[in-house]
Amino acid sequence: QVQLVESGGGEVQAGGSLRLSCAASGRITSYAMAWFRQALGMEREFVAAISWNGAATYYANSVKGRFTISRDNAKNTVYLQMNNLKPEDTAVYYCAVRDGYYSGSFYPPGGMDHWGKGTLVTVSS
Repeated sequence: QVQLVESGGGEVQAGGSLRLSCAASGRITSYAMAWFRQALGMEREFVAAISWNGAATYYANSVKGRFTISRDNAKNTVYLQMNNLKPEDTAVYYCAVRDGYYSGSFYPPGGMDHWGKGTLVTVSS
C-alpha cells in the first residue's frame, strides 16, 4: 500500500505563494494524483488532479489560473504550486491517488485509493 506524505504548508499573506509536495513511498507511475482541501467545518473538496502520465490536468474553478499541479515520477512526488493565495484558500490540503492508469476528469473523494494526512495552509488577509 502506497503511503503519501504532504509537506510545504504554512502561513502566508494574501497574494503570496506556496508550493506543496506529496512524496509517495513507492512508484506512482500508474496513479493519477490529486489534491483536495478541507476548510474548518466544511466538506473535503477537489482542488486539482493530474493524470497518470501527466498529459492531462484538471482544476477546480476556484483555483484555475492560480494553482498548478505537476508530477515528477522519478522522485515519486507530486506538487501543487499555489500563487496569488487568498484567505479562502485556508484549509488542510490532502494528497490522494487513484490507481489504474486513470486519465479522466472525475475525482470524487470517495473514489480515491490512498490518502495522505494533510498539510495546513493558512492565508492571512
